[in-house]
Amino acid sequence: MRAVVTGGAGFVGSHLCERLVTLGHDVVCVDNFATGRRENVARLLRGPRFHLIEQDVSEALEVDGEIDALFHLASPASPADYLRLPVETLKVGSLGTLNALELARAKGARFLISSTSEVYGDPEVHPQPEGYWGNVNPIGPRSVYDEAKRFGEAATMAYRRTYGVATTIVRIFNTYGPRMRRDDGRAVPAFITQALAGDPMTVTGDGGQTRSLCYVDDLVEGLVTALEQSHPGPVNLGNPHEVSMRRLALVVKEICESTSPLSFVPRPEDDPQVRRPDIARATAELGWSPRTELAEGLRRTVAWFRLTDPVPPAARLSPPEPYRLRHEMAAAR
Repeated sequence: MRAVVTGGAGFVGSHLCERLVTLGHDVVCVDNFATGRRENVARLLRGPRFHLIEQDVSEALEVDGEIDALFHLASPASPADYLRLPVETLKVGSLGTLNALELARAKGARFLISSTSEVYGDPEVHPQPEGYWGNVNPIGPRSVYDEAKRFGEAATMAYRRTYGVATTIVRIFNTYGPRMRRDDGRAVPAFITQALAGDPMTVTGDGGQTRSLCYVDDLVEGLVTALEQSHPGPVNLGNPHEVSMRRLALVVKEICESTSPLSFVPRPEDDPQVRRPDIARATAELGWSPRTELAEGLRRTVAWFRLTDPVPPAARLSPPEPYRLRHEMAAAR
């Protein structure tokens, strides 16, 4: 199979590219590096099955040769990024999605769009099944991401109904793991960075709001499976184990063996109070469910942060069982 992955140098995209190459597929990664990083795919560039095109899919998407599958992941995905790049986020979710769909249509390729749990907004139904239409503020600060993804889903269904493109919609819930940026604004990298540096760990609100965190390897398996089975979706991919932000901070603090205190700060506008996927459809129709326990996934992620991203020497903490942690990091790649 020859697959195109837009946003392939990003956090999730690079793991997907790696998985596809491991499975023996040829992969074309398309990224403009607005939020992706070249180092995420540097190792893959040394192999013959991986090719990189630097291109803004909002402006054009051109790939020569046959294409069997197109995974459309291009988009800022963290609040810090899409609030910093609001217009770009809207463009990639609309124009970028249309360009990706046109390429899939022209090449006769299967198409998968990575949508998001944010289409449910601040949900009034809990957990969130795919049939729930959501509670989204269309003009709030987060709307640039929420509505871009909702448009992307609508465009995907239009191409399926009008042109017969074999499409799949997956709604990704909170995902974490190696290669997250320290500054991307999400809870896991922020907590890890603060805990390793001995800084106060900033918890928004009273920390009672919840998220459901899926380890990136599990998510990638879900993406590949959904496309291979040509499931039209929408289908939720995430971990149904719910954790409060205060509890998450304490778990990270313990794994990092940190003495950082918790510091409570105001919550962002339109920040959802609860978030947990109903994955009955993914389990029944794809045979997929996450396998990695939260503590195990966090240990692997902390190990990666310790060994790859620099921490000021004065803030370095001696990791427990360093050889085991190095083994865990290798296994997570």
